[in-house]
This record gives sequence, C-alpha cells and structure tokens, in this order.
Amino acid sequence: VISKWGPGIDSIDSAAATERDILVCRTPNAFTHPVADTVLGYILCFARNLPFMDTAMKNGTWKKIPGRALNEATIGVIGVGAIGEAVLRRAKPFGAVLLGNDIRDIDPAIIAETGVEMTSLDDLLTRSDYVSVNCDLTDLSRHMMDRRAFDLMPEHAVVVNAARGPVINEPDLIEELGAGRIGGAAMDVFEYEPLPADSPLRQMDNVLIAPHNSNSSRRAWERVHVSTLDQLVSGLKSASL
Repeated sequence: VISKWGPGIDSIDSAAATERDILVCRTPNAFTHPVADTVLGYILCFARNLPFMDTAMKNGTWKKIPGRALNEATIGVIGVGAIGEAVLRRAKPFGAVLLGNDIRDIDPAIIAETGVEMTSLDDLLTRSDYVSVNCDLTDLSRHMMDRRAFDLMPEHAVVVNAARGPVINEPDLIEELGAGRIGGAAMDVFEYEPLPADSPLRQMDNVLIAPHNSNSSRRAWERVHVSTLDQLVSGLKSASL
C-alpha cells in the first residue's frame, strides 16, 4: 500500500503500482479551505497593493499606489473542483464578476450558488483581472499556462498558482513578467522545489512567492495524518485477507 499524505498523487507512478498490485490511496479535498483562503489572500494583496505599499513604507517612501476594489474586477478560476469552488464562494461576497473553466460539466447548483459564468479557457484569460489556477496536474494541464495563454491576458492581469507548479511554464512566465506583458504572479508551488536560489522569480517586485505552504492548517493537517494512517492500515488489512 502507498498511502499518500494529501490529495496529490502526480508524484506516484500509479500505472507501475497497479501492475504490481500496489494500492495507492490519497486524501481528497484535504486542504480545500486553507488553499482557497490563500488564493483569495493573494488576490486581495494585489488588488489592494498591500505588500507593495508595506515595502515602500519600510524603505522610507510615502507612496499611494492606486488599487482596485474587487467589485470592479473579474476573477477567473481554472478548475472548478473542490478548491476552485471554494475560491468562488469566497470571492462572491466581494462582488467580483466570476468566470470558471473546467473540462468537466459543473453541477448547475454550484453555478447557481456562486453566480459563476462557465466559459472557454481563452475567454476566461482574455477577460480576467485575476486568474486562479486550481486544476490537477495531468498531461492536459502540464504547461497549460504558457506564453500563448499569458499573451491572452490583459497587461495588468495577475496569475495565482496554488495548485501544481508544472501547470505553469515558468520560463514563459518569467519572460512575460519581465517584459511587462502581464501584471504579476503569486506562486505557492513551482516546477522544481525547493525553488532554485538563482530563480529570477526571487528578484521580481511584481511576484509574491511562498514555499508550498498554502495547505497550512492545524485542523487540516491533523485530519490528513489520521486519514493517511487509516487508509494504510485498511489497505494492509484488505491485502491480508
């Protein structure tokens, strides 16, 4: 039995495990709330320019940086699963226009509750001020956010990735950010972790980065500890029958 701590199993060769009769378990929806909180926190940081004004003030500069109220903004969510849905629920009270994209059909009840407009990926990228990436890492989503995708976004737009690092083509993102073709990025995950010390992302003023920590939550961690062990024991018991 391979009992994965957390929901993501893209680091496990599931096909090889199946060939060897190895059961692979995970904890789906484990970190929905803390990750969704993180996404909305990043969006608010960019909308209100909170970290940038803080840095300026501490450097001795009294500078009023123009912000944006979320009821003046459009938020696009790529991947309307548990976390994407939670992001939409959090964003709705702020009055933003909400767009969603998913390869699956989304429950009409969720659409009615959140007021999200489901649309194509290209339309979402073209219209969104903030783009939250919340999809799984698959062959379809790997490097989905590349130069072509970034070029569709408005120059002021911000991309937030708290899903899986390889969904974003980092060299393309760095080039687009450096050239001013998109406004900023907030990243909790990266293609290579830990983020290399020489990554240009570490030096960019329009980028907020964190060490893959959006799942930080005492209750969520405890729940995943118990679930991981329960699934391991249950799987071993089944294998011994």
